[in-house]
Amino acid sequence: MSIDLFAEKEEARTVYGRLNAGIKLLVASLVTVLLVATVDAVTGTVALALEMVALAAGGFKPVRLLLRFWPILLATLLSGWATAIMADKTGDVLLEFAYITVTTDSAEAGLGMMMRGLAMATPALMFITTTDPTDLADSLAQTYKLPARFVLAALAALRLVGIMFAEWRTLSAARRARGAGGRGPVNAVRNAAGQVFVLLVQAIRRGTRLATTMEARGFGAGQRTWARVPQHSGKDAVFAVLWVAIPLIAYAVSASIGTLKFLL
Repeated sequence: MSIDLFAEKEEARTVYGRLNAGIKLLVASLVTVLLVATVDAVTGTVALALEMVALAAGGFKPVRLLLRFWPILLATLLSGWATAIMADKTGDVLLEFAYITVTTDSAEAGLGMMMRGLAMATPALMFITTTDPTDLADSLAQTYKLPARFVLAALAALRLVGIMFAEWRTLSAARRARGAGGRGPVNAVRNAAGQVFVLLVQAIRRGTRLATTMEARGFGAGQRTWARVPQHSGKDAVFAVLWVAIPLIAYAVSASIGTLKFLL
């Protein structure tokens, strides 16, 4: 399974795909910041459950979204496990094997890390899969009045993300066709390192050519005009209120049962 950013037309046609890109970016960032401060499992679990409901109501298939971005799912699972085996060993022992000990309190800490990570990643995935980079650039330049040079550079970078993933798949297919590499974890790591180096070289060359081309065409030299004007509607306000309410509701639920914990 591969990751292909900004390419799923199904998500782009959902309710969220028709919202203002700048508002989605602001809301996703705010929800993520609000969830960073907590460490308990209840807050993250409630927030994630509400986000799944919000995605389904907007036309998403939440499980499919998480599976599509499986590296993020895997990273949150590993972070939860690492937290469980490294946290303070208080409470009843649940697992004890060699040097690994997991207790009720450490397992709760690991679960909290995992659920919070998923809850923080979900708004970003919603934003990525429903936002066209050009729409985002238009909103950043005209809604938030950011400098055109910065906006155009960000647009170019976002456009290149999908190309980089496509090139990674092309490199993998080419190596398999040549019979390069071999089986086993050592060969897998060696092959991945080789592909990363080739991809880095290609990225530097493409970035250099793109920067030269943009400079030659006058990008960032003075005031610019914009072909498309970002639209705002009441749906943007409803979306912002509902999504910002998700971490606040999670806080309230956790506080009501006495499990709310903050980082500091």
